[in-house]
Amino acid sequence: MATKLTTIATPQGPSATLIYNDWYPAMRSELLQGKELQTAMLMGIPLVLGRKTDGQLFAMRDSCPHRGIPLSCGWFDGQQLTCKYHGWAFEPVSGQCKEIPSLTSHDTLDATRIYGTAFPCEERDGYAWVYVPEPGSGRVRADESVLPPVPETPKFGPRFRSQHLTAELPCNVDHGIIGLMDPAHGPFVHQSWWWRKQASIHEKEKHFEPIDQGFRMSSHAPSANSAPYKLLGVYGEPITTTIDFVLPNRRYETIRAGDKWFSSLTTVTPTVANACRIDVYAAWNVFYRVPFVTTIATLFGKRFVEQDQVTMIQQAEGLKYDPTLMLIDDADRPAKWYFALKQARLEAAVSGQPMRHPMDGPVTLRWRS
Repeated sequence: MATKLTTIATPQGPSATLIYNDWYPAMRSELLQGKELQTAMLMGIPLVLGRKTDGQLFAMRDSCPHRGIPLSCGWFDGQQLTCKYHGWAFEPVSGQCKEIPSLTSHDTLDATRIYGTAFPCEERDGYAWVYVPEPGSGRVRADESVLPPVPETPKFGPRFRSQHLTAELPCNVDHGIIGLMDPAHGPFVHQSWWWRKQASIHEKEKHFEPIDQGFRMSSHAPSANSAPYKLLGVYGEPITTTIDFVLPNRRYETIRAGDKWFSSLTTVTPTVANACRIDVYAAWNVFYRVPFVTTIATLFGKRFVEQDQVTMIQQAEGLKYDPTLMLIDDADRPAKWYFALKQARLEAAVSGQPMRHPMDGPVTLRWRS
């Protein structure tokens, strides 16, 4: 089961430009069972989601194309989704209308030529991932064969444990993402006996390199002031960490110690233009046989994400008034890269030209944390 943190009020801060034509996690897929329908808000789009009898997930815009009533108010029999208002029935994976009960033998309208808005929806790592195209780009599923691959957390063996965490953030996706990649807040936001303290701050040097749609903090020995990493020393193997950021919203972290490993995928997903949700999926085989390791990891992970959530709630109070902000070097350089990458992708989408990466080679950054 996922651990969900405190629900927060609708924010009043500034919105952000959204990146379309990509996959976003809409909700936990374990909630999609039987003939139950679930709703979610993704990038300002109300969705209705479910699972067909054959196990296939679907995601439709939660609006009947006839009169606009939410389709989630209707009925799902495991194969078709029927609107409550006039009984229009839809095959929910394609969105194709299969029946309009009011039509008579004298009508010439072909119901099967009508489509509700259906989005590609796939299950990975316990999430229902939904592909959201650019608004106004026509039939959503027309070019499904050329969609990018669905994101997935790297795994390095068949036996592992895993856990999910999620938290709502009252800020736009840009603030959520640059908070996610910020290397300098740890000793202040995450002050804990098991993580870091202000007294442990010291200078660090990390090497970065460009990758497709993002950048990588190259493989390195983890920080000496992080207690969880120290625990891996019991295996007697060199410990290395690699961190990738990939547009539009993904942070991958992989920790290796010989054949022992921990990996995670953290996403910051816009629910509406000025609010987002952080989801963390972690998988590991470290301490695989230690009793209650998943429970312990969940408790510490929940506390860690909750500290970020509380800070973002507090930050949202200041962001309500749209203040002038600043980014500095070197600690904020990853944030600058994110904004440059995002702008380059948005420009490429308009021009139709290949995206120009803002990094032209490896970069070394230094900061204190």
